[in-house]
Amino acid sequence: MNQTVTRTLSTVRQFSEKHPAFSQGALRNLIFLADDRKSSKGNMPGNGLSVALVRIGRKVLIDEARFFEWIDQQQEGGK
Repeated sequence: MNQTVTRTLSTVRQFSEKHPAFSQGALRNLIFLADDRKSSKGNMPGNGLSVALVRIGRKVLIDEARFFEWIDQQQEGGK
C-alpha cells in the first residue's frame, strides 16, 4: 500500500518571502555551512541543516517541516 507524503519544499526566495524572519542571505549562509567541510584550520563540522535540504542538481530546496524541526533541535542543544 503506497502512502503519499506531502512535503512543502521551497526555494530560498520562496522560503524567505513566506518566513521574513529568515533573510535570503541568512538562509544561504546556513545552507553553505550545512555540511562538513575542510578549511585551512582542519575539518569543520557542519551545522546539521542538510537534513532539511533537498538538492536537485544545483537547485536547493528547503523542506519546511524539517527546517523547523532543526530549529527546535538547535534550541534544545543550547539548554
